[in-house]
Amino acid sequence: MGYKVELIEQEDCDIFREKYGGSFLFSSKVDISGVCVELFTADRTHMDMWTDNFYYMSGHTRSHARLFCINDPEEEMKVLFEPHTNTAFLFNFGYYGWVKSIALGVAGCILEEAHRTYSVHGAALDIDGVGVTLIAPSKVGKTTQSWGLLRAKNAHLISDDWYFVTLGGGRPFASGSEKNCYIDADIGDVWEEYRPLVKNVKFDDNKRGIANVRWVAGEHSVMNTTAIRYIMLMKRDETDAVAHRAMGPEEALEYLMENDLCNPHQIVRSERKMKIREAFLRRFLWSCETHMINTIKTPEETQGIIRKIIGLDSGGK
Repeated sequence: MGYKVELIEQEDCDIFREKYGGSFLFSSKVDISGVCVELFTADRTHMDMWTDNFYYMSGHTRSHARLFCINDPEEEMKVLFEPHTNTAFLFNFGYYGWVKSIALGVAGCILEEAHRTYSVHGAALDIDGVGVTLIAPSKVGKTTQSWGLLRAKNAHLISDDWYFVTLGGGRPFASGSEKNCYIDADIGDVWEEYRPLVKNVKFDDNKRGIANVRWVAGEHSVMNTTAIRYIMLMKRDETDAVAHRAMGPEEALEYLMENDLCNPHQIVRSERKMKIREAFLRRFLWSCETHMINTIKTPEETQGIIRKIIGLDSGGK
C-alpha cells in the first residue's frame, strides 16, 4: 500500500477541521451499504468520479463518516483517522482509487462493529442464482476474471472490487457497495465485449475511470445481492505449476491472514478489529466451497478453469 494510516484523537480532528475548513470547494454524501459517507474535496475530477461511483444519499441525511481530501505540500501522503467520529483526513491523494477504497474501509469499520456486516475486498457475481467470489492480492487478475465471468449467460455483477457480507444459518449473504465500477482502460484488450464500454468512459491520469457495465451487458446485469457458494482465492506464483486445486477452510484462512486479508485498505488494524475479521472469515470459509486459482496461464485459460469449477462452459456465453 502506498500510504500510511495514523489514528488521531478528537482534539486533533477539531484542529485539522479548523485549519483546513476553508479549502474544500465540493462536498457530496453517498450511500455505502446504508452508511452515509461525505466527501469534502477541492478536486473536481474526484468529486465527479465519487458521484458516479456510489449510490446517492440525500443531503438531508446526517453523515456517519467524513473524508476530507487535503492538498498540503508540507505534508506527506497519509491518512489521519479519528475513529470515534469516523473522520478521515487524506493528505495529497491524487489517485481516486485510494479515495474510494478508504471510504469503503471506513464504512466497513462502522458496519462490522455495529451491524455485524463484514467487508470483503473482492469481486462477487451471481451466476444463475449461484454466488461466486474472487479474492486476491492486487495485480493477480481478480478484476479481469470477474469481468470474464460476467459474459456468461444469466450472470450478474454484485461488485468487482468490494462487497459486504452478513452471516446467518445458510450461505453467506453478499451485497454490493458501488453503483458503478472503477475500471482499467485496457479491460477491452482482454475481453473484446467491453471495448464499447471503454469508449464511453472518461479516464484519469492513472488510465482508470468510472464505468456503467449496464451500457454493454444490459440493464439487469448488476444485482444487489447473492448467496455465496464458491470462493476463488487467487495467486500468481510462477514457481507453482499447479493452476487449480481445491482448498480446505483452515488452509484458506491461513492464506488470507498471511496476505493481509487481500485488503490493504482496512484503516483500523487493532487487535480487536483483527479478531473480529478472523472470526468472520472462519465462518465465511466454512460455509462455502473454496478453491485456489494460480493465474499463471493466459486469462482465457484461467477463465476456463474457473468456469469448469462452477459448472459453466468455457465460452463467452
